[in-house]
Amino acid sequence: MIFNEKQKTQPIERGEVWEAFKEVRAGGESPGVDGITIETVASKPRKYLYPVWNRLASGSYYPQAVRQAEIPKEDGSKRLLGIPTVTDRVAQMVIKWKLEKYTNKHFSANSFGYIEGKSQHDAIEQCRINCLKLRWVIDLDIKGFFDNIDHELLMLAVKWFTKEKYILMYVERWLKAPVLLLNKTLKESDGKGTPQGGVISPLLANIFLHFAFDM
Repeated sequence: MIFNEKQKTQPIERGEVWEAFKEVRAGGESPGVDGITIETVASKPRKYLYPVWNRLASGSYYPQAVRQAEIPKEDGSKRLLGIPTVTDRVAQMVIKWKLEKYTNKHFSANSFGYIEGKSQHDAIEQCRINCLKLRWVIDLDIKGFFDNIDHELLMLAVKWFTKEKYILMYVERWLKAPVLLLNKTLKESDGKGTPQGGVISPLLANIFLHFAFDM
């Protein structure tokens, strides 16, 4: 894809947006509040992806509201997800890749969830090694973790890894994005939570847990 325009004030390359879209397309997520599907974006990339790059690269990008959705859990209950629009997921993917360059090398050797370059097989092997050294295991689940991450503490954690203003700016904008609830009302940010369904949310969760748990 070629966008015939000079680079803007922020270090976002045109090709990064296209590669991010290919990654999002492979994930096959459902559309967000605008109803625009991955197939629609793929059919008209200049119409939909050019504005993503243009706004990200100029500092004028703001996300749309996140669409709330329900998915069934194994126990019969339902989990609430937040589904950003396709173009917002593309933007998140670009910044996620930028942020990972600062974070992943610092994460615990025993941390495997949603970390680039680490697989389930790597986690099993680490468990095998740990079991040769220790006689105990802790199994726990943090209830409602994605719904309750404190934004102020999370931003402090992100700032420990990077001082890049454009990364901090966009992460904060995603955290403050409103949510379109199931009843079609718009809920403004209350200073906590990162949508479980957002591309960058697992990385932000890992950043928070790096300090709150691993350290």
